[in-house]
Amino acid sequence: MNHLQRRNFLKLSSALSLAPALSAQAFSSKEKPKDSAESLVNFTSDGLNLSPLAYSQLLTELTKRDDFGVDNYSLNGCVEELETQMAKILGKEAAVFMPTGTLANHLAIRTLAGKNNRVILQHESHVYNDTGDCAQTLSNLNLIPLGFDKATFTVDEVNEVLKRTAGGRVASKVGVISIESPVRRKTGELFDYEQMKQISALAKSNDIKMHLDGARLFLASGYTGISPATYASLFDTVYISLYKYFNAASGAILAGPKELIASMYHARRMFGGGLHQVWPYAAVALHYLEDFSDRYSKAVSMGEELIKKLDNHDSFEIQRITKGTNIFKMTVQGIAPKAFAENLNKKGIIARPNETNGFNLLVNESLLKSSVPTLVNGFVNSLK
Repeated sequence: MNHLQRRNFLKLSSALSLAPALSAQAFSSKEKPKDSAESLVNFTSDGLNLSPLAYSQLLTELTKRDDFGVDNYSLNGCVEELETQMAKILGKEAAVFMPTGTLANHLAIRTLAGKNNRVILQHESHVYNDTGDCAQTLSNLNLIPLGFDKATFTVDEVNEVLKRTAGGRVASKVGVISIESPVRRKTGELFDYEQMKQISALAKSNDIKMHLDGARLFLASGYTGISPATYASLFDTVYISLYKYFNAASGAILAGPKELIASMYHARRMFGGGLHQVWPYAAVALHYLEDFSDRYSKAVSMGEELIKKLDNHDSFEIQRITKGTNIFKMTVQGIAPKAFAENLNKKGIIARPNETNGFNLLVNESLLKSSVPTLVNGFVNSLK
């Protein structure tokens, strides 16, 4: 045995020696495991930003449960459980796991459109800007963007498109209206709810289908008090991200009518999305889905109190986003942003300077690891 082989053998032996200790930590089927996320409070994402170590430790504990079930080609097991829970929360008949939000949005709009390939959507939406024209290229959809540089387009703008379409020399009906809310490209700004309701009513009267890109829908509910199901009731289909704040490594949920969702299993595979096993994503998302709204409501309250206290301090200035959700802009006086971020990091608070040398602070449930007084002290003491 040469030196390299011996070293690798010793490493393996050391790792295997830990197995009995890990086995002794097994949870009973009734005990709810705790996540192993670090004690850091982060203001850089919608979720907990679990490290690979924290994620794998949580996954280990979840898979020890007596009732844990794996999937087969994204079917059954904890994946089916997640789909059932999501459909119930969203008030939809059924739901299906998708590997990405891009695929969820695309397949929903494609299926809803049918032969009516004109699609109205926001100019600032993810579907229009960040998917490489996949809807146009792969599904021959004609995207009609409205509301340049705005989170919201209006029912009057939709009516104008419908009139222009009806008056064309060649009939080409609008098949789908797609709305994203909150809007990532507008720093988490909400689509105006009154306009959303009016557009939904107009669509229904014209036999036009509605799709909601609700990647961050549960965050919106935390700020508006409007439940995810109430939002979703205005739409035929709705997509929810599993990684942004449910902390899965990847994945999405698409919910809607049972008949439409049933067809998605084949469409998902046709587009290369029928992954062999996705339980490492579904199990973690299901774990954080339980009681999420209650936890996030507490985080929102903490965020509001923290923002108010920082804004009252001479060295901080807070700018709220109009009709915003969990993102706040902050400027700091008397210290370079990079140095301030480094000082915060030493106190267990993660924040990053933005492109304007200020900070975008994102409220998430990592705030629950601390307290408002502790966070205020951390920010103030980092000025030095």
